[in-house]
Amino acid sequence: MNKVFLMGNLARDPELKQTQSGKAYVRTAIAVNRPFSKNKEVDFFNLLAWNQTAEFLSKYFSKGSKALIEGRLQTNSYEKDGNKINTVEVVVEQVEFAGAKKENSNRNDFSDAPPEDVDMPF
Repeated sequence: MNKVFLMGNLARDPELKQTQSGKAYVRTAIAVNRPFSKNKEVDFFNLLAWNQTAEFLSKYFSKGSKALIEGRLQTNSYEKDGNKINTVEVVVEQVEFAGAKKENSNRNDFSDAPPEDVDMPF
């Protein structure tokens, strides 16, 4: 079984991109605090999301947003300057809010509340 759960803050803004065939994807990273760390150490994990998950991440999350990520580990390798580079990333299968949603720039959390100077009927 290959299953990973991470909760932390996004370390970069998720930028929605498309493959040449038109498939949506996002590459970003998440910063996760190490539990019981005396020096408040943080680990950074690279994330890759596809399709609707990528669109959701790019629409509702930004750098600093708290997120709960469910996914799987995937290894890749490539050559750079004659050296073989191995990478590990988390392929995001689901993402949930672990804090407040990204605010729309034209709204705040109280946009549906009446103005303070209006008398309420109750």
